[in-house]
Amino acid sequence: MFKIVVLVACLAVVASAQEFGGEHGHEDYHSYPKYKFEYGVKDEHTKDHKSQWEHRDGDLVKGQYTLDEADGTHRVVDYTSDHKTGFQPHVQRKGHAHHPHGESWVKIDQHY
Repeated sequence: MFKIVVLVACLAVVASAQEFGGEHGHEDYHSYPKYKFEYGVKDEHTKDHKSQWEHRDGDLVKGQYTLDEADGTHRVVDYTSDHKTGFQPHVQRKGHAHHPHGESWVKIDQHY
């Protein structure tokens, strides 16, 4: 009885693999790549502000990501990528760098 249950389970796995992944499970691997996505974070407590979007159509990828740097500037990176030219970023830095006023780390009482 145990052998029959195992045989039926194996046949079910083989049948589902053929149904979902093709005969050899490689159909999705060779499909035409095309996607779009985007996301963003804006956390006022941690000051974590960033976003990204990307589109791919075949060999061509286009996208952008942004983030707020620790020095107060805002970085914007537009990029493209393809088979011929590879990854091509265009980086912009907006704003002026500044550092918070207050105690320097040198003046902080160190406890070792």
